[in-house]
Amino acid sequence: MLTLLADKSRLLIHSLAALITLTNLMAATVSADTRVPICPDSPNCVSSQERDMHHIEPFAIKGDGSAALSRLRDLLAGRNDTELVRAATGTVVVEFHTILGFVDDAIFILDRKEHVIHVYSAARTGYWDLGKNRRRIEEIREEFEKGEKR
Repeated sequence: MLTLLADKSRLLIHSLAALITLTNLMAATVSADTRVPICPDSPNCVSSQERDMHHIEPFAIKGDGSAALSRLRDLLAGRNDTELVRAATGTVVVEFHTILGFVDDAIFILDRKEHVIHVYSAARTGYWDLGKNRRRIEEIREEFEKGEKR
C-alpha cells in the first residue's frame, strides 16, 4: 500500500513538473519578448541564452527573419520525432519524442535585432539526457543552414 502511494506521489510530482515546463514554454510564445526559458540546473537542457554548460549557439539567419522561421517550422514539421505544439508570429514550440518514449520540449524564438533564432530544448523529465538535446539541435541546425545557403 505504501509503495503504491509512493509511486502515485512520484507520478504526480513528475506530472506537475512537466505541466510547469509546458506552461513556461506556452507563456513565452505569447510574449513579444525574445527570451527563452531558463534551463534548470540539470544537464538535460540547452539554450542559446545561457552562458554556462547549457549554452548552444542560436541559429544565424540571413535575409528575412519571418521567412527563416517559417522554413525552420517546416523543417521541424517534417521530422518524424517532432510534434508542432504552437507556431505564432516569431515563435515555434515543439515536442520531440525519443524512441524510448521520453518527451523533450523546445522553443525557437526569432530575434530580429540580432538576426538569429534563439533556441531552448530540454528533457521534460529526468536529470541526464546523455547529450540528446544538444545533438538534436545541432542536427536541426545543420539542416537549417543547408537551406540558408540556397
